[in-house]
Amino acid sequence: MSDARVTFLGVRHHSPACAGLVRRTIRELRPAYVLVEGPADMNDRIGELLLGHELPIAVFSHYRGTERVATSWAPLCAYSPEWVALTEGRTAGAEVRFIDLPAWHRAFTDRPDGAANRYADAEARYSRATERLRARYRVDTVDALWDRVFEIADPDGLQDRLDAYFALVRGDTEADDGDRAREQYMASWIRAAVAHAGSRPVLVVTGGFHQPALRALTAAPGTSAGAAPAAWPPVPVPPDGAAGGSFLVPYSFRQMDAFAGYQSGMPSPGYYQHLWDEGPDAAAKALRRTVVERLRARGLPASTAALISAHTLTEGLAALRGHPRPARVDVLDGLAAALITDDLDQPLPWNTDGPLRPGAHPAVVETVVACTGDRTGHLHPDTPLPPLVHHVTAEEIRLGLDGDRTLDLDLTNPRGLERSRFLHQLRILGIPGHTRLTGPDHGADPRDHETWEPRPRTGRDAALTEAGAYGARPDEAATALLARRLRDTGTAADAGTTAALLFDAVLCGAGTLSRDLLDGLAHRIRTTADPGPLGRALAVVLGLWRHDRVFGTARDPLLGTVLDHAVDRLFHLVEGLHGGPPGVDVPRLRALAAARDALLHAVPALTLTPETAAATAARIARDRHAPADLRGAALGLRRALGALAEPAGEAEAFAVAADPSVLGDWLAGLLALAREEVLRPAPKGEQSLLDTLDGVVTTMTDDVFLHALPALRQAFAFFPPRERERVAQLLLDRRNLHGSARTLLRTTADPLLLARAAALEEHTDLLLDRHALGAPR
Repeated sequence: MSDARVTFLGVRHHSPACAGLVRRTIRELRPAYVLVEGPADMNDRIGELLLGHELPIAVFSHYRGTERVATSWAPLCAYSPEWVALTEGRTAGAEVRFIDLPAWHRAFTDRPDGAANRYADAEARYSRATERLRARYRVDTVDALWDRVFEIADPDGLQDRLDAYFALVRGDTEADDGDRAREQYMASWIRAAVAHAGSRPVLVVTGGFHQPALRALTAAPGTSAGAAPAAWPPVPVPPDGAAGGSFLVPYSFRQMDAFAGYQSGMPSPGYYQHLWDEGPDAAAKALRRTVVERLRARGLPASTAALISAHTLTEGLAALRGHPRPARVDVLDGLAAALITDDLDQPLPWNTDGPLRPGAHPAVVETVVACTGDRTGHLHPDTPLPPLVHHVTAEEIRLGLDGDRTLDLDLTNPRGLERSRFLHQLRILGIPGHTRLTGPDHGADPRDHETWEPRPRTGRDAALTEAGAYGARPDEAATALLARRLRDTGTAADAGTTAALLFDAVLCGAGTLSRDLLDGLAHRIRTTADPGPLGRALAVVLGLWRHDRVFGTARDPLLGTVLDHAVDRLFHLVEGLHGGPPGVDVPRLRALAAARDALLHAVPALTLTPETAAATAARIARDRHAPADLRGAALGLRRALGALAEPAGEAEAFAVAADPSVLGDWLAGLLALAREEVLRPAPKGEQSLLDTLDGVVTTMTDDVFLHALPALRQAFAFFPPRERERVAQLLLDRRNLHGSARTLLRTTADPLLLARAAALEEHTDLLLDRHALGAPR
């Protein structure tokens, strides 16, 4: 269908130059149809899109089925070519249509790059051509190249330059399956529009990457205007059992900014809004003024002389680079040269690809924020919203949660528990409003009160609309989102991650999901090979089994089964553990501590008896090939389970621990499992753990003691200050000495000297790390 009545405009999303070209073309062409790249399932709601919102806004699309969940956003601002095509087309009397597949379609969700934004610019994936162009024009980024060739260039001949640019970008590169499906669908809309338009023109506005393919598809033999189908292409609908659709949500310039992580379109939306409204010179002036105002408001140096210097440097850079007017990078480089006198640890963000990096210079940060702008969109009051928005509003009123006050909830009270579950559902869904300050953090946490503090509700409407993709009620939506997270983790999720999801489900009151999570957790426990995640899961499940009368999970049989599997699996893993890097494996020690608590408090749910566990611990404690911290923990576990001391076996374990190179690791394991036992006096006729430790230390020579001292200090850090004082008192009593135990915990050294020593030690560590001379961690 090679037809002069069809005009193709290939554009870059959020480009003022392209938006201006679309506006001029519509006013000159007066087309019968304006076809725009956008979700076709919004065609019946074009009127809703044009109600009179405050831009930016976005079309939020969602899909939820048994096999997958998908969401995406299509932002629109005043200078988006798509928005200008819609508004100018309607003003010109044209029929306006979106012609792309719905954004929940597999053509988007199965993309190899996994893009969550439907406006994923093609040059990010087809960069070889743009790399050649960047070298030709001697610019650092695609954005600088675009500004040079399009945004600040003479608008005459703009369409020809765009066609040449996108033909080069597309080249002969093979599009992926998703792009091919989308382009074939858009071509079917173009053919139908030509058939309906008769002799009147048709304008097609799409991303420039698709334009060459659409030209080819609609110029294929056998698809002339006379043979084109009269019916409009059908709009795909979600299959049975799945839900999908689109809603409008408010958006912000910060969400659109590439420096904040947005992967499509143009960076610095605040700057380009000025460019669209007033032109390049006014945009440069506005940016300089905004940067200086922000720097002064934060007490950073920004003199009038610096502002004049920035203007002069900008003009000089533009002339040197052959720019007819100052480009965005000219303005930014001029500001940086005038305002920053320090050495920079990283390149300026506008001269590299990607978001702003942590640790950037304060003046750079303020410059980027000024480029972003602070504009936030608002929807027209008549905009339809998903049911979840109305349900949450009604529930907040019913539960008395619609105010801005701190909430203290008693979880033992039915109304307090109901309010808590509702707030946790909103937390899971990411709805701004309240943040929990205190409350149970894991299954073993016995707290039965929660404190929630009000927070700014910025972005709440958009978050509620997006959360509406998961259900009409907050409990249903939170359950669906947690189920999605469980599916997304798949077999890669460890037992600890699954246990955290389980605790979130309990806090939300998602009983059915909790059953599913427990089944998944049992499977992960049986297959895990890492004691650390297994220990996190064990701690959560044990706490829920022991304490959670508030949430109704105490003594739950399925929890007991998972608990039994976890303890068995943990002992199977640690008994065969040999070698490994030196040092203390804290997650492994926490796992053994969780197993200790299960053996002390959940015996009815376990197949493994405390006696069998103590015997296994004794074997590990004497195993010279086991890690030192694990050997110490095994001895501590045996004592914590109340097993009688075995003088010969424990003497062998302590003899190995006397080596100063492993003493600290060994003691850390011991104290992690048996801190209370160290403080407890031994029964008559037996030797306490503290007595045995004291014997090991007092037999050391001075050189050995000095070698072991750092490790001893690290190990005893497991004791809080009050318990360290108790240890000191027991040592005094053991020697029949009188005096203050507290004085043993103090030093007579000059505090300033100690502070300087600590600073020197930290500096030395940094130097060693910088030059890769430090010991393996």
